[in-house]
Amino acid sequence: MTVLIGLLAFVVLALVGWAIAEGKDKVFSYHNNDEELEALQRTRDAQKQADYGEMNIKDVIRTISTKGFSA
Repeated sequence: MTVLIGLLAFVVLALVGWAIAEGKDKVFSYHNNDEELEALQRTRDAQKQADYGEMNIKDVIRTISTKGFSA
């Protein structure tokens, strides 16, 4: 009986935590102000000038050491 009460308390606590996490996004929202948007745009422009491109997993594996070091 004690195990059943503990399990029920755990499920209730998990559901309450889940409800708080889901509701937090609806209550509190974040919007970038003009300074942040300008800084983000400057960063994107600098990346474009430097010919920046995101790497896919094959590029990452090709550029990192996946075999370790030889002694």
